[in-house]
Formats: sequence, C-alpha cells, structure tokens
Amino acid sequence: MAPKPKDKPKPSHSPSQPPPPIEDLFASLSKHIQRSEFEQAAKVTDQVLRVAPGDEDAIRCKVVALIKADRIDDALSTIQSTKKVPIDFTFFKAYCLYRQNKLDEALESLKTQETNSATMLLESQILYRLGKMDACVDIYQKLQKSKIDSLEINSVAGLVSSGRASEVQGMLDALRVKATSNFELAYNTACSLIERNKYTDAEQLLLSARRIGQETLMEDNLPDDDIEIELAPIAVQLAYVQQLLGHTQEASEAYTDIINRDLADEPSLAVAVNNLIALKGPKDVSDGLRKLDRLKEKDSQNFQLAHGLNLKLSPKQREAVYANRVLLLLHANRLDQARELVAAVSDMFADSVMPVLLQAAVFVRENKAVRAEEVLGQFAEKFPDKSKVVLLARAQVAAAAGHPQIAAESLAKIPDIQHMPATVATLVSLKERAGDIDGAAAVLDSAIKWWSNAMTEDNKLNIIMQEAASFKLRHGHEEDAARLYEELVKSHGNMEALVGLVTTVARVDVNKAETYEKQLKPLPGLRGVDVDSLEKTSGAKHVDGSASHVGATEAYEEGKSKAKSKKKRKRKPRYPKGFDPANPGPPPDPERWLPKRERSSYRPKRKDKRAAQVRGSQGAVVREKQEAGTSGASSNSSNSKSNQVNTSKGTSQNAAAEQSKPSSKSSRKKSRN
Repeated sequence: MAPKPKDKPKPSHSPSQPPPPIEDLFASLSKHIQRSEFEQAAKVTDQVLRVAPGDEDAIRCKVVALIKADRIDDALSTIQSTKKVPIDFTFFKAYCLYRQNKLDEALESLKTQETNSATMLLESQILYRLGKMDACVDIYQKLQKSKIDSLEINSVAGLVSSGRASEVQGMLDALRVKATSNFELAYNTACSLIERNKYTDAEQLLLSARRIGQETLMEDNLPDDDIEIELAPIAVQLAYVQQLLGHTQEASEAYTDIINRDLADEPSLAVAVNNLIALKGPKDVSDGLRKLDRLKEKDSQNFQLAHGLNLKLSPKQREAVYANRVLLLLHANRLDQARELVAAVSDMFADSVMPVLLQAAVFVRENKAVRAEEVLGQFAEKFPDKSKVVLLARAQVAAAAGHPQIAAESLAKIPDIQHMPATVATLVSLKERAGDIDGAAAVLDSAIKWWSNAMTEDNKLNIIMQEAASFKLRHGHEEDAARLYEELVKSHGNMEALVGLVTTVARVDVNKAETYEKQLKPLPGLRGVDVDSLEKTSGAKHVDGSASHVGATEAYEEGKSKAKSKKKRKRKPRYPKGFDPANPGPPPDPERWLPKRERSSYRPKRKDKRAAQVRGSQGAVVREKQEAGTSGASSNSSNSKSNQVNTSKGTSQNAAAEQSKPSSKSSRKKSRN
C-alpha cells in the first residue's frame, strides 16, 4: 500500500538535530513497501510519526506493515493506541484477532463493518477455522460473481471440509475452471477425490499438482529447499494415498523421509508424524512419543501443541494428534500421564466424541470395563445424535469383558445398522451367549420382516432367511425351519435351501421330503450305484490282522523292487571351495570326531603312588604284619566282600552320573531353540 506524497509537512523541530524532510521519509517508506521490506517500513513509519504525530497515512502504513511482517501483537496494540485518531481500524482489528485465533471476537468485530467482498472473505475464513463449513461455503458461493483471485481454491477446500466433496466437480464446471489450472486447486481437488474413495485418481492428480508446482515455483526463482517446503503438503498427501491403497511400506518410507529431512512446513510435518504413528501402531511406542514431542510447546511440561500448530491445524487434525498421544501412553503403561491428557482433551474438544472414547480406553486399560460401559452409556443417553460411535464402542467393550447382554443392548439402540446382516449375526451370537434364545429368534424374525418390505437392489433377504432357518433347526424348531426353507425354494430356487428343506422335512413328513428330493440334481458319479442293494449289504467285511500284514509286506516288497529297478542318475560330487581333487593332500584323521578317551592315541594319566603310602609310627607297621599272619583267611574273605561292595557302589554312582549328562545337554538344546 503505497502512501500519498506529502506537500505540506507539519514538522516538530528538535533543537539539537533537525528532523529529516518528511517527503524523503515517505519516499523511503514507499520504496520499502514495494520491495516487501515490511520491517524496515515499520521503522520508517515510526520516524514519520515522530516528525508528524497523528498522521493518518503513516499510522495506516504502520499497521499494515506490522501485519505483513507477522507482528500481529504489535499491530493490535498500535490499533488500540490510536483510538483518538479518526480512522476506522475495525477490519484490521478483526483480522488481527483472527490471526491470534480469537475467532469469536473477530466475528463479533466484523458485525459492525459494512458488508463488502473483503469483509465477506475474512468472515468466510473465520467460519472455516471455526468449523462452520456450510456457512463458509455459502459465503464463497455469494462471492463467485466478484472478481477475487483464487476464490475457487478456497471454495473447493470449503466443500471438502463440509462433507460436500461430490459437489466439487460441478462447481468447477460452472466456473469453467480446470482442476490443473494451478497446483493449489489440483491439490484441493485431489482431496475431494480422496473423500469419494477414488484413491487412484487422487494419486494421479497429486502427481500433476507436484509437477505444476515445481514448474511454477522454479519460474519464480525460489531456492530448491523453499520449493520443497512449499510442496510438502502434496508430498504428505501422496504418502497418505499410498497408505489408503495398502502400500504401507512406501507410505512409511515417504513419511520418514519427510520427517528426517525436516523440509516441510509445521502443519505438514505434524500430519506426517501423526500418520506415521497411526501406520506403525504399537510397534515402537517410545519412538512415536519422541516424534510427537517435536510438536509440543517447548516451555510446557505437559504435552501441548505449539502455538503455531494450534492456529494452522484444523480441529479434526489437532484432535487426531492428541488421541494418538493418549493411545501411545496407554501402550507404554503411563496411565497417569494418559489420564491427565484425557482431562485436557475433554476441555479442548468439549463437543467431540473422542474424549469420552479415550476415557473409556483408559478404564479398559485399568481393567475397569464396567466403569467404561457406564461412561459410554451415560454419554449416549445425554447426546443421542452422537451416540452411534459411542454405542459401538460400548458393545465392543462389553463383548470383550464377557457381558453379552449389555453388548446386545448397545447394538440394538443403533437403528441405522439394525437389520444389516453383520449386525444381525452379531446380535444373534451375543444373545445366544447370554442364553436368550427367544430374543435371538426375534432378531432374525424382525430382520426377515424388514428385508421383505425393503425396496433395494442389494436385498439381503436370501441370506437372512437361510441363517434364520439354520438357527431354528439348530435349536429344535424344525417346523419353522422347514417353512423358511420352503419359502426360499419357492421364491429364489436356492439349491442349498432345497437341501436344507429335504433334511429338515425328513424329520417331520417323509412323503413331503421325498417329493422335494426329486427336485435335487443327481450326482454324476452315483448313477451306476443301486441304493437299494447297497442298503441290504452287511457292510464292510472284517479283515484279519495277519492278512493285512501279509498284504502290507507284499506291497512293501513290490515298492522296494520298483525302487531298485529305477536307475539313479549319477551326479558329480560337490567339493569345498578351493579344493583340487587331483591333489587332495594328506587324508584327514579318521578319529577326528571321536572323544579323546576313545582314540587309539589316548594315554591316561598315571596315578600318584605316593598318595597310597602308609603314614604312622614304626610299631604300628610291625603290628600289622604280625596280625596279618594270624588272621589271613578271615581278612582275605572280608576284604573280598568289601571290595565287591565298593565296586558295585562305584559302578552305580558312575552310571547315575553318565545318565545325567544327556538330560542337561537336551535342556541346553531347548534353550537354544
């Protein structure tokens, strides 16, 4: 915004130093603004205001320069300090409040402004950040007639965020704009294709957006790193599409590359970290927590997203980051931190379902399933319009905790899915586990009645009736089962139902069963079998064990002779690397694998004879020699007996020792395996 040249300056002279001419100051201010040097422009406006206090153009230029320099707090304080100046800064004040994320105050400030394209555009941005997407899109539709650059980019973003992605192509056709006219529009259109589950088309459009963006930004002479930062949202979205397509390895590598290179804007980096954690799950909890710590406010002890991320991420994105943080804390068994964070999330997202689901997850982790069921049930009763996800979670918790009746009651309160085959099967199974057979039968009857009246192309009546007949037959209601099978045969001509009908009616009415049995197609392999003669036979004959043994022996010998008759193909022997069969060298020792004591070269160690010498007085030796002559026979007999006892005892001990060795080896082998 270039200021007007001043013809009549109003200087306030300083006795010590003369002020610079105000014309020169405004010329310098205009030069800085044209060069986008907004910090220098703000300094020059201060010089102008010292020379001419209260100059309206200088004040207006200062406010705009501070906003352009992202000094929002200084711009707002400047606006508040110039209340005596007759300038309406309401629009700038609303914009500053919007940048500070004080959205309600910004919206209130805009109400006093005259409605024009600028105020409507700012109002749409405030509504977008507040999550009021329908009102935001309405404003964009009103602005389509006004010539605002890149309005279609914001319009597509609003439609996607409001859940109206199917309207994007129609709006582009009405505006006669191609999705590939610029890379921002291509990116937003690809997001609409993702919402419509057209992942392959979205991938192709994102690749086109990246190519167009590289060409456009290179023409602007941006450095390579700046180009990569500018296109980081496209890279993250491409990785997300790969994740949705099931290419988890490629997606994980892309997310990791974006995080490690750190060449992405703050929101894109946060989305990449969050998606990588969701992709890995509980595989590496500590690494996930460390990555999330990069997103938190540095001075905060507890986990809290940085101020810039709070402003730039949508409420849905911020909620996903906090939810994944809680889940990682639960997997890491940091229950105290998880409880504190859940309490903080409840205050941040009071209108969301996520806090109560996280609270229930904490209770389940603490083995308090009953408390989790109570919390989810109370929320469902208090907010019936948001109860679908909560009731599904309650049913899952109750079923896992062994409370089938509570799980069935929770599912029964969701009317949207009440008669779907999966829900019906789950309800029947839960009621069977709870012992409520009549209740399970009532669920099946209700589903049959609903699908009989449903006018849909994909009618599930055939499946439901067949399962109902099987259930009734299993619980002894043959007549009801036969009636259902008969109805299926008459209406759909189902062959499986015909088999079930014959099997069921045979228990009640044999003649009727024979009538329907004639409709069964004969099996081709049984045409030559006489069923009547087969029923009159005495069955299989008993074969003697000896005969069977002889037959088995003959078969074995025959197989052996056949094996011998086959010529074995001669194969060249495989030698170790570097071995020359012509010069094999000295042969290896044939006893190299034997224990040492079993080898022919083994020589046991000699015993020390000195250990057996008798120690004592000389008389004792003489006395022994004298006694030896008198009691020769008796001592010989006793010694022989004692030697026999000692020998047998030693053998048994050695045998026990030898038997204990293999058991210890086998235990080591088990431990290795």
